[in-house]
Amino acid sequence: MNKFILNKDIDTPLYIQLYENFKILIEENQLEKEKLPSIRSLAKSLGVNNVTVVSAYKLLEKEGYVYSIKGSGTYIKKLPISDDMPYLEEGDMELMVSGILPVSKDSINFASMSPTPDLFPIEEFKQALVEVLDRDGGQAFLYPEIIGYEPLRESISKFLVENYGTKVDKDQILITSGGQQGLDIISKTLINHGDCILVENPTYSGALSAFKSRGAKIIGIPMNEDGIDIDLLKSYAKRYSPKFLYMMTNYQSPTTYSYSDDKKKELLFLSKEHGFYIIEDDFLTDLSFDDNDKKSTLKSMDKHNQIIFIKSFSKIFMPGVRIGFITLPNKLFKEIIKAKHTTDVSSSGYLQRAFDLYLRKGYWKSHIEKIKRVYSEKYNIMTRELDKLNNYGISYVNPNGGLSIWLKLPKEIDVLELYKECTENNLAIVPGKVFFVDESIYSNYIRLSFGAINNDEIVEGLKILENIISKPFKDKNNNYLPFI
Repeated sequence: MNKFILNKDIDTPLYIQLYENFKILIEENQLEKEKLPSIRSLAKSLGVNNVTVVSAYKLLEKEGYVYSIKGSGTYIKKLPISDDMPYLEEGDMELMVSGILPVSKDSINFASMSPTPDLFPIEEFKQALVEVLDRDGGQAFLYPEIIGYEPLRESISKFLVENYGTKVDKDQILITSGGQQGLDIISKTLINHGDCILVENPTYSGALSAFKSRGAKIIGIPMNEDGIDIDLLKSYAKRYSPKFLYMMTNYQSPTTYSYSDDKKKELLFLSKEHGFYIIEDDFLTDLSFDDNDKKSTLKSMDKHNQIIFIKSFSKIFMPGVRIGFITLPNKLFKEIIKAKHTTDVSSSGYLQRAFDLYLRKGYWKSHIEKIKRVYSEKYNIMTRELDKLNNYGISYVNPNGGLSIWLKLPKEIDVLELYKECTENNLAIVPGKVFFVDESIYSNYIRLSFGAINNDEIVEGLKILENIISKPFKDKNNNYLPFI
């Protein structure tokens, strides 16, 4: 086929090159036929052996681009789209969850965790922006160092000590354009095609996308209420020799679970014993609604520099400012800097200078106290209204922090049918399936977030939800059946 370009003089294996060619053609809808060429004919036309084509086809199937029928061949997988139910792809779902892809104007948005504009600290940040311009003039618009504006790295180093009891030198901090860029940079640095990585199951779908883009072999480990299944982690660490474990210590997304101190200690021990890094992704530790329950990070306990700590301020500051950071182990410093350079050279110097001033003036502390009061009230309303639905067999673990509730549904309710009906009734929810690595464990959950809605919308939205989930528990005369 003349569409393919394979170069035998480079290090990239031929089957990977063939996979990448097919991937592009499928994504851009450039293949005229749904059926791929036979293995033998394609191998002959490209001058490669059959194993090369077989390996490329297997990788395409694993990544969800094709499916095979024994005795018939390999076919392009078409995404299901119907007039009755607008199909929302996983990538689109992640954009919606992040507040980038808007839901219908008339919808009550239980999908997004992004804060509403009325919570943005506009006046304080405006003062910081103006003061930076007055102070620095045109200097504010120069490129900062590739690892970030040095005074901001100093402020973040101090922030880590004051808020998490964590000591990290300013020169081990890399400023990023949000948490997702941090994940992309780490993926570029640590993952070679075929490397095994471990993740919590379920987990943040944006991280899964970043890891898949680098060709990682992703192994999911079930989450318990006090953290990841440690016994299974021990087994997988021995069996797979993973590059790293990706996890969220506090108010994990989507489960809202937080790790016990015992499990945190075991994670650190296993990381050291088996020689894998731990990527600790944090964006909600600050949002505890119990002043007597101060959450600690895994990084604060790290004595061997095995934890790469990613912090995003988007969900509790202003999403559009796109400020985050990574802490860098010395062994990976040069490689991570290279990956950052190929990503965007540097993040906005002007915004870095303004955010530095914002932190130095102490605005952050007052902002956190304000949003904790607001979100705590929303959380109490949501849990109060959800508790009224116990008769329908729903359940959840009370996180007492964070921005969402992980709701377990009874087997009588199909999560995708529920998603469809909620959409039709102008209620945006997130079906739990999008967060699971695979369907090997129970996935009949939905995530309900209260970050992007007001108090009245919480009550109204849960009434809509009740009307929908009550249907399996009513008889023909609209009387409620006892839940068994």
